[in-house]
Amino acid sequence: MFGIPTRGLVVVGVLAAAGFMYVTNEAKKLGVEEMAARDCRVTVIADILNVRSGPADTQPIVATMRRDAVVEAERRVENGFRLLSDGRWVKDEFVTPTSDSNCT
Repeated sequence: MFGIPTRGLVVVGVLAAAGFMYVTNEAKKLGVEEMAARDCRVTVIADILNVRSGPADTQPIVATMRRDAVVEAERRVENGFRLLSDGRWVKDEFVTPTSDSNCT
């Protein structure tokens, strides 16, 4: 294509994409620690917490968790229930975000 080797076009494309991401991130490094801090993790504050299949007390209990258990969660809260990363739900009043997470 236009006498330019395909490998050269791929290299230029990758460098352009990396440059664009660098500029849009305002030249800040985004390492593992920063990405982990953006995740939502919660700690169970009840003695035993019911894990349900949906966001309601009427939904079936599919598991339980004990106090101080830490689990990945989503920022989504519906009807007083927080969505866990595995698609199950817990009552939001019985969990609290860990100090290094972003659950808001």
